[in-house]
Amino acid sequence: MAYHNHNRIILFGRFYEQQYAVALFNSVRYEIEGGGNTQTQLLHRKDPLKNKSIFSGGLFQYLEESKKWRSRFLYVGDSYNISLYESKAAHDRGLHSKGVINCAGYRALTSMEEYLGLLNNNTKAKAASAPFLKCPSQFPLILWHPYARHHYFCVMTEKEQKKWHAIFQDCVRHSNNGLSEECKVATPAFTDALRLYRQAKGHYGTWDMMCGNQAQILANLVMETLHPELKNLIVPRLKGKLQQRQRDWMLISDAVYRQVLSQTKTQHEALAQVCEVERPRLDSALRTDMDQIVTSKEHVSGKIRAFVLPRVEQLVRSKVQPYIHSILEALMEPTSRGFSEVRDILFRELVEVSKNTMNDSSSEKVGEHMDKISMLAFHPVKMQSCYEKMEALNLEGLQQRCDVSSPSVFIQRAQILMRQQMDNAVHTFEQLVHQSLDGHSGEDFCKTIQRCQDRVLKKYDYDSSTVRKKFFREALLQIIIPYMLKQLSPSCSPELPKYKELIFEDFSRFILVENIFEEVVLQSVSKDIMMAVKEAVVQRRHNLYRDSMVLTNSDPNLHLLGEDTIDWAGQIRGVKGERQGGEVANRKRRQIVSMIQLDGMPLLYESCQEVPGVDGIPEENEGQTEQDLETENEIRDLINPVLEVIEKDGSQQTNGMLPLEEGDEVKLITTVTEFVPRESPIKVDEELDTAQIKQSSEEERCVSAIESAIQQIEIAIQEDPIENLSEGAIDSDGEFAQTSTNSSPFHHDDSGFQSPANENVEEVEPQPITDEVVDTDQVMLTLVEGVKSSIDLDAKAPCDASEKKSEVEIES
Repeated sequence: MAYHNHNRIILFGRFYEQQYAVALFNSVRYEIEGGGNTQTQLLHRKDPLKNKSIFSGGLFQYLEESKKWRSRFLYVGDSYNISLYESKAAHDRGLHSKGVINCAGYRALTSMEEYLGLLNNNTKAKAASAPFLKCPSQFPLILWHPYARHHYFCVMTEKEQKKWHAIFQDCVRHSNNGLSEECKVATPAFTDALRLYRQAKGHYGTWDMMCGNQAQILANLVMETLHPELKNLIVPRLKGKLQQRQRDWMLISDAVYRQVLSQTKTQHEALAQVCEVERPRLDSALRTDMDQIVTSKEHVSGKIRAFVLPRVEQLVRSKVQPYIHSILEALMEPTSRGFSEVRDILFRELVEVSKNTMNDSSSEKVGEHMDKISMLAFHPVKMQSCYEKMEALNLEGLQQRCDVSSPSVFIQRAQILMRQQMDNAVHTFEQLVHQSLDGHSGEDFCKTIQRCQDRVLKKYDYDSSTVRKKFFREALLQIIIPYMLKQLSPSCSPELPKYKELIFEDFSRFILVENIFEEVVLQSVSKDIMMAVKEAVVQRRHNLYRDSMVLTNSDPNLHLLGEDTIDWAGQIRGVKGERQGGEVANRKRRQIVSMIQLDGMPLLYESCQEVPGVDGIPEENEGQTEQDLETENEIRDLINPVLEVIEKDGSQQTNGMLPLEEGDEVKLITTVTEFVPRESPIKVDEELDTAQIKQSSEEERCVSAIESAIQQIEIAIQEDPIENLSEGAIDSDGEFAQTSTNSSPFHHDDSGFQSPANENVEEVEPQPITDEVVDTDQVMLTLVEGVKSSIDLDAKAPCDASEKKSEVEIES
């Protein structure tokens, strides 16, 4: 396996070295000649997530090793990797995480049916009637990957599921976009080499597994051919039931994928290092002979164009032009709806800021409101409605004709552009407001806020139009060009090598006939694509503007403002932070999506930027049904099974052994004493009259309760007091297991979610044992009064006998 992987990477390495020189030539030529990119109206900030975290909270995770569900605390930082901790306290103490999930290539699912469908398609097995794991609630969350290990989670409510699903989708979206656009040489070289490598294997069109960084993409490239081979070789030899075979195959696939990923990472780093070492020499040669290289390339391009153009034009007229408008319409409808939703959310948030400043326009209050919307673009829950509009993109008719594997490539690209435009608009508004803070107050400042809002919305409309038009052109090219290359390559590719003779040997590394052939095809169809987009602009469809509608220097002073994120929270606490000796600089990272619960308050399911009134705060058990309580009890039983042992005779201690399965251990023993009626083997009271029983029952109950209480006190005094102190048992990991009051995985100190079933039980601290003499008469008087009062409250309470129950929690 390693030998075949090495051969694949070597073949890809040849394409990469060739395309690296071509990409360097294009970069240096662009630098010398300059480009004509349209200047945007909105500002762009460099590092919007600096000192920020996306989300943290608690849920249940299924562990493959123990085959059990355990509570976990998840932390999503600015890298969008998901870190797993045993508890919130473990994260706060800075302990190492139990694992980290990079979501590149994953899909976030919310139903077992959808997961089983993907699982059966991936293993090509018969449809399974039941999964190999049982989810303890109705709200699962599954991260599915075609090659790597799957991750299973669940929560207790639908609101939690929707919030976590939005966060997981955001992690997947961000991780898939792993290639940096700032690298003007390495990234184009990698993408072009990857495309040419797949075309050499006969794969044209989009590829939905181009996800993550370079090493992850190369691992997916290797697994694209290796995975089916291993499946055909190994799956028929697996034994056991269908669910067990599926589980075994997933573990094998994950092990292979991790090994391939390790190899591709090492080999790509070595390949990139070789090209970087060669870069200074290539750069020097380019700058010295740039004019001659450009002239030589134009000469060769003219020859190839004369040969290819007649065939290209015929293909465009017959097979491409009739479909351009329908493809464009399919792209424009959901994309424009998504960008319109972004504008609506932005407008509502800015109006809210404007309303709040009318009541209090002090710098501190303005800073608080601005701090709330600063990270609006990276709030996955608030942005979810925008992203859902793009999910409606349907390209079913093109999947076979144009070799489009799935629309996910275009959906995720449009969603990332939505987030960028939202962040640009918020950042521009921040800069304008920050500039207007000094010298304005009261009513004048409210008008200033309104003017800033209007300016930002106009700029957003123009930039949104520009970004969408560029996205439409690129998407059409991504769909049409691979189809045309697939149709033209059989007749044109064999004739291309003869044009290499026209290129000087010194320039052969920078001029490749395969790249020139693709450029000719692209230029021939670009004219028709541009015309289709212009027609949509002229018809004023989907709020698209002409490029000449707004001048590039219409607001030159705006671009003089800073590109860094404004720390509104730091400015609010600036004076206080200086007094405390720099506490502001070292404070905790701010979380964008907050689910932190205040002490004594129930969990708020709304986002951190929504402040509900007192009436809107749900009660702890509000809306909880009997089925929800049963579900929570099932989860607790799965995590900490409970065995009940009943001792019939409370006066005698029973010696015996409890049968434990292998790997089980007793975690905690809790003794509960209940007063229940003792069954008499001889029915001596059958002939007693009902009236006599009622008259004497109260007196007998008093005497029996007093005698029982005195007996318990004497036993407690004689026993060793140390044995009565229960500090909690130590679990297998060496950490203290909490008592039953805190054993719930939804304890608010341990996770971001709080179960509605949490009980408000106060912990009773053990009192110190002293040597004071007990006054028996005083104790008797107190007991008699207490027993009488309890009898008055509940006259039917049986207490003529006792039965002791022992609950033994067994950790399996």
